Amino acid sequence: MDRPARHPPVLAAWIQGVYFLVTGLWPLLHMPSFLMVTGPKVDLWLVKTAGVLIAVIGATLLLGARRRTAGPELTLLAVGSAASLAGVDLVYALAGRIREVYLLDAVAEAGLIVLWGISWLGTRRRA
Repeated sequence: MDRPARHPPVLAAWIQGVYFLVTGLWPLLHMPSFLMVTGPKVDLWLVKTAGVLIAVIGATLLLGARRRTAGPELTLLAVGSAASLAGVDLVYALAGRIREVYLLDAVAEAGLIVLWGISWLGTRRRA
């Protein structure tokens, strides 16, 4: 059986899936530590809603990785969600609406996008 490293998109799905699942579940499992790092929030229901959605995306990526199916749909979900979150992080952190710690998440999201790009190039070269 091939290992994930031989299938770059599958490896990218594993990495992003774990990151999204952990960061999505964090505010659901321990809101006090989440707020300590990210700052106070007015609407905790909105934090929980975003957390659930991010965790579901992570779980979907992990399911695709486990099945070794990282097709165009999974790639669009991965890159689209990473780009969306990076955009929100950048716009609102630079405007001073959210803490600058969100810029670290924007860097992580950008890294995930680059990882998907590298995996796509690796897959094209093999074809």
